[in-house]
Amino acid sequence: MPAFPGDAVDDISAALGALPSGTPVSEVARRLLDLFTGGSIAAGTRLPPERQLATTLGVGRSAVREALAALEILGIVDVRPGSGTYLRGAASELLPQTLRWGLLIGERNTAQLLELREGLEIFVARLAAARADAAIIARLEKSVAKMRVSIDDLTAFARADLDFHHALAEAAGNETLTDHVHVVRSLLQVYADRAVHDPAHAEQAVAEHSAVLDAVRAGDPDAAASAMAIHMATATTRLLDA
Repeated sequence: MPAFPGDAVDDISAALGALPSGTPVSEVARRLLDLFTGGSIAAGTRLPPERQLATTLGVGRSAVREALAALEILGIVDVRPGSGTYLRGAASELLPQTLRWGLLIGERNTAQLLELREGLEIFVARLAAARADAAIIARLEKSVAKMRVSIDDLTAFARADLDFHHALAEAAGNETLTDHVHVVRSLLQVYADRAVHDPAHAEQAVAEHSAVLDAVRAGDPDAAASAMAIHMATATTRLLDA
């Protein structure tokens, strides 16, 4: 992967510009999104470190870290511990506009977002079962295996869970649908705790993901949709309880 060129630091600073003191994470995310989806940075590029981005924007590193975490869930960037943050690729024109609207929603619409996510994820699973190739199935199997061995490490578990859903979305092959799923998932990540809070929930989630995997492996769209519906129902209950 190409590293971000050192002689372009000034260009990044000019493109980003400093933000006012106390700027919320949502605004940091929007400013970064504008840069990452503007076409000036090639897909696969390793981005400047958090410290440099924070200095350029005039905000704390924690704000940059949280903003990048939200953009990772959206599928814009790929955060690799010990390696850096990489730009995944260009999003559709819909994504930045949807995110601008969505980051202003607030907690009052969490239940509606959860309902929307259920429908989107179920349809993604249905399409994935009909379209997934051997490479996608291998990625899904790897993600479930990582989840299974990370029962006691919920941070690693959550990352494997996210990888599973990213692979499903890629298999679905519908970029507009995928953009919507990423936006809703990002908003729920910003405004709600993770759905898995303890090993018991993690074990249940592993079983639910395994059922989706089995259906995708069998090429059965109806079974995949049903399995995802079960997973979304329990995940939604946990999020609302939180």
